[in-house]
Amino acid sequence: MIPFEDRFNDECGVFGIYGHPEAANLTYLGLYSLQHRGQESSGIASTDGKDIHSHKGMGLVADVFTSADIEKLHGSAAIGHVRYSTSGESHIRNAQPFVVEYSRGGIAVAHNGNIVNAMLLRAEFEAYGSIFQSSMDTEIIVHLIASSKEISLVDRITASLRRLQGSYSLLFLTDEVMIAARDPHGFRPLSLGRLKGSWVVASETCAFDLIEAEYVRDIEPGEIVLIDKDGVKSFKPYPKVNFTPCVFEFIYFARPDSKIFGVNVHAVRKRLGARLAKEHPVEADMVVPVPDSGVPASIGYAEESGIPFDKGIVRNHYVGRTFIEPKDAIRHFGVKIKLNAIEDIIRGKRVVVIDDSIVRGTTSRKIIKMIRAAGAKEVHMRISSPPTICPCYYGIDTPRREDLIAAVQSIESINKYITSDTLGYLSVEGLYEAVRDAGGSFCDACFTGKYPVEVLTKVPQLALFK
Repeated sequence: MIPFEDRFNDECGVFGIYGHPEAANLTYLGLYSLQHRGQESSGIASTDGKDIHSHKGMGLVADVFTSADIEKLHGSAAIGHVRYSTSGESHIRNAQPFVVEYSRGGIAVAHNGNIVNAMLLRAEFEAYGSIFQSSMDTEIIVHLIASSKEISLVDRITASLRRLQGSYSLLFLTDEVMIAARDPHGFRPLSLGRLKGSWVVASETCAFDLIEAEYVRDIEPGEIVLIDKDGVKSFKPYPKVNFTPCVFEFIYFARPDSKIFGVNVHAVRKRLGARLAKEHPVEADMVVPVPDSGVPASIGYAEESGIPFDKGIVRNHYVGRTFIEPKDAIRHFGVKIKLNAIEDIIRGKRVVVIDDSIVRGTTSRKIIKMIRAAGAKEVHMRISSPPTICPCYYGIDTPRREDLIAAVQSIESINKYITSDTLGYLSVEGLYEAVRDAGGSFCDACFTGKYPVEVLTKVPQLALFK
């Protein structure tokens, strides 16, 4: 049985290092730090200056790589990738980095994001006889580079990315260089770091912390960074557009110890909770997070409201992608195998439950019923983000609009469905107040329906649902 995830999932995480004798091993460690961004597959490609070596597989980083695998990844430069876990089919052919040989030699690509015009570009290539090995939009980028008439690799990449619409944080690796690129809107995070004489690039700064690299700066929106034996060269070939990073990175995806878009994630989540307490106060005995993503916002809510914080729900961190359900039905089995309420703490209490979002509502309903079964007198649900009313087309796995409960039901109806005593969402204004240090504008399409990049074909994302 594959558990039905009532959660958003980010698509991927990327990591790369140039100029270190243990490049593959450090990339392996970097991917460990980024495991939260994808659990379906992981892979590493390295170069010894002559050839590109790669190893990838389905599953967690620890399951895919052995010490023998790492030893075979020769060279002083490497890039790695973790891919998110879907509810549908998964294939090794979609694992990254994507490695190919073309007229200019070998190239490996790792991609976080989603190209919204991928299907149109793919159809164009297929009409001229191109053959695709995977269902990833990343492969389209390789076809664009291979067919480019430009001379230098940077120019080929620049010309290729001009044709893309959507989100991308990219790493390229050849025999001689590593190149990082970020889309002009800056949807997905990507940071540059330094490890003594080596250069490091990662989706999140928590990967720098593990290998003791120094955070230097973010790769800027629309920037292409070339790293070779001569150091770092920056190119900014695209016209400036509005910087609209994904606000959901702060709400849920990024690790709390990371700094994204220049701001610490944990601090922002605490502010989300504090603002939520101001907007939706309630008389209660304790604030309880839905672990783990609800913890920072719960701390902020408790500090602002003066209501004590307690971990009334425990999470099992060792649940895999599949489990076998017993024949005799256990109520709320899918949730209870992952979460369990502590009866001695909750019994007789008025509880404020904090979560980061509600997608379909099925999980929230089961959690609240579980808390009531543990003896709670009242259960008040508080969500540290606005109602999610639209799907994402920029690299987040979201259901169709009609499957998002807030898109089709009122807050009162949702409150009745999930069986909470009261329900309160953070306002869009409150969200922006909490993320003010990271800039003035964000992609908030999932809350407002205002898409920064036109979605030409509103169909499931090519790379995610094939």
